[in-house]
Amino acid sequence: MDIDRLKLAGFLAAGLCLGLAAGCDRDPPYDSVRLKVGEAPDYMHPTEKHDTGPIALSAGAEATIAELRAIIDRNSLSQFARYADQQPGFISNFAGASHRDHWDLLRRTGFDPLARLEELLDGPYGVKSVAGDTWYIWPELAALEPDQLRPERLNFRQRARLEELVGEAGIERVRQGSGYPGIRTAISTEGRWLYYVHETPGEE
Repeated sequence: MDIDRLKLAGFLAAGLCLGLAAGCDRDPPYDSVRLKVGEAPDYMHPTEKHDTGPIALSAGAEATIAELRAIIDRNSLSQFARYADQQPGFISNFAGASHRDHWDLLRRTGFDPLARLEELLDGPYGVKSVAGDTWYIWPELAALEPDQLRPERLNFRQRARLEELVGEAGIERVRQGSGYPGIRTAISTEGRWLYYVHETPGEE
């Protein structure tokens, strides 16, 4: 009798182990959930087209930059003004003053035209097509049209850059439809220095 009970207990234990093993082979039931996520805003995509660098500078533009840097290194405002006088149609101000008189006045107010131009040329530039010609424009945001420059049209990096360059007062002017309101300069493909201004028309 005791032997029969031991055999029965052994059979039950073996059956229990087999049942547990079979249960372990089955995956527990999981509920599947799918989430639909909207596309990330444009400023979260650093590789977008408007974030890529502009086309390379032409040989003519490179030569003009080299001449400007040489004048800046000599810290000669008179040579700076003479070089501007040699550029057809060059604009330094909208008040009709000569380049030398205008820059002399700025220097007396604490604005150093030579040092500020060097800062511009050390920074990024934008590219703009004007009457079939290519203009290289510093800083890069100054190459945008007024409607493209509005803060809501810019990505996060560009908005921060705009605030750094022109401050809240400048951003408010942009919101009112103004073009880029800060200091800026441009050189054409053939190397003509086009303008170097810190104001907008009608602001003089």
